[in-house]
Amino acid sequence: MQLVIIVLAIGLQIFLTYKKVSPFLSLLIVALLAGLAFGMQPDALLKAVKAGVGSTLGDVILIICLGAILGKILELSGAASQIANTLIRSFGKKNIQWAVLLTGFFVGIPLFYNAGFIILVPLIFSIARSAKLPLLYIAIPMAAGLSTTHCFLPPHPGPMFLVGAFKADLGKTLMYGLVIAIPVVIIAGPLLGRFLRRLNIPIPAQDKIETEEKKLPGVFESFMLALLPVLLIAIAVVANTFFPGESIMKKVILFIGDATIALLLSVLLAVFFLGIAKGRSMQQVMQWLNDSISGVAVILLIITAGGVFKQVLIDSGTADYITSFSTQWNIHPLLFAWLITALLRVAIGSATVAGITAAGIVSPLLATGTVSPELLVLAVGTGSVFGSHVNDSGFWIFKEFFQISLKQTFLSWTVMETLISVLGLVGVMVLSAVI
Repeated sequence: MQLVIIVLAIGLQIFLTYKKVSPFLSLLIVALLAGLAFGMQPDALLKAVKAGVGSTLGDVILIICLGAILGKILELSGAASQIANTLIRSFGKKNIQWAVLLTGFFVGIPLFYNAGFIILVPLIFSIARSAKLPLLYIAIPMAAGLSTTHCFLPPHPGPMFLVGAFKADLGKTLMYGLVIAIPVVIIAGPLLGRFLRRLNIPIPAQDKIETEEKKLPGVFESFMLALLPVLLIAIAVVANTFFPGESIMKKVILFIGDATIALLLSVLLAVFFLGIAKGRSMQQVMQWLNDSISGVAVILLIITAGGVFKQVLIDSGTADYITSFSTQWNIHPLLFAWLITALLRVAIGSATVAGITAAGIVSPLLATGTVSPELLVLAVGTGSVFGSHVNDSGFWIFKEFFQISLKQTFLSWTVMETLISVLGLVGVMVLSAVI
């Protein structure tokens, strides 16, 4: 009976998504109905809702908000554009794919996918036009860089929610994610781009591209502020692994390397160096902060509702039942998690919603003690980008911005996303065998 309820709950979530109901409302409705169907008493269900909200927001809200603020400052100050322009100039035409790949990767770490994509699209058109290169030859590496950071690396909302849901170590998740992301993004980026260069995609005329020039911040400060959170977290991981004892220095490094503190320090430095020091008023910079928070409000609500769904599954006693699946079917827990997430992604469309929904279903696997929480984050994350098609907003953004046909979008975007997902799973399984 529990299996039937779980399947019906997922089916209802898919139906409500198809009917364009907000994922926040649909996840909350599904969680409440599932709890009642599992036989939870109303008072116990309400406690699960409150516990799910508290535990979820407590784990991720500051990190997501601070990450959004840093990304918005980098975007509006021109730092993201400076990073892109510098990499393009440094690599030259011969290695232009690698320059675009690194641009997407570096810009994708602090920025949300849609923001990074919109910033970089004019640059892609400009490069393709001036270098007389096929459009997808340039566009695919950029999109792969953005998409890979989106599904693998904190502080993006999806990975951050999963880190909190699975009680994973953020530093280890980031390090493991980088190890997997590098080979994945090379194959799904430049190599796939070379294969797709035969597709003849016309480049829009120059007058359709914004050419506004603005004074950009310095190269060093742009790169440093964009990568500072990752650097601080990585240093903390190294210190925790190799520094003996509990010295004052180690405690200070671990404190600064905490994700929340690392992002807070980066935001404060960005406010000063990219805002105040550039002659911008405090009011203008604070408006950037307000805009960035409003931009992630819906994402926070969706993540909260996903946390409620996860808590209902746990408090209803469904956890042990779900855990038994991978054992009975003799499926590796990480592969099981990837399959569930990939199916949800194909059915629902949204990578973030698919990952959040899957978290509630697969989190009981941790109780077996045989699976790494960090690798479970990455298994769900990589499953969440599988098989993007017409029910995914990213599919249509890629299609419309590059003005390509549905067939060409399937051959480029869908293939790229699926390749990232499958290769990511391979990387997760290899890591699980060696750590």
